[in-house]
Amino acid sequence: MKNHKLILIIAGTICAVFFATFLYCKSVENKAIVLEESISESKSAISKEEQRRVDLFSILVDAIQNYNSYESNTLEKIVDARKTAESGDVEKASEKLSVVVEKYPDLKSQKNYQTTMKEFSITENRLADYRDNYNDFVKQYKRYIRKFPVKQFLSISGYDIQSYNYLEFTVDNKVATNLFGK
Repeated sequence: MKNHKLILIIAGTICAVFFATFLYCKSVENKAIVLEESISESKSAISKEEQRRVDLFSILVDAIQNYNSYESNTLEKIVDARKTAESGDVEKASEKLSVVVEKYPDLKSQKNYQTTMKEFSITENRLADYRDNYNDFVKQYKRYIRKFPVKQFLSISGYDIQSYNYLEFTVDNKVATNLFGK
């Protein structure tokens, strides 16, 4: 009877060790999956901000084109008012010039330009932060999958280890100086 109890205790202990090992192995896989998801989410955030940057650039170009068009139209109206004044109709020229002057302070594309430049700066800062986050997650993942016994458990379980590369990014100071005057 004592041998029978001893065999049951040994069998139970072996089963408990295998079960604990199995749970640990699954825990290791789950953490690797969580890190992979973090990398994917941070990569997605980068893509979203890059698209925002493209959209802001389009808005910026439109604002500049509208501003240039408005300036051109304003100049034409001023020249027309001057011609009218030179022909002797100063009152009509004054009315034309008043209309131009009234519209000038309310130039919306100039405000759009300033707002877009501010948003551009915010987006560039976000992109830098998202890239840093991405690289941090890649570093965590690479460190994790190389640790002992994690590497061995992932290998035994057949887990497909991903290969992620760090994002390298540099800012061309000449471009930044030309764009932002710093």
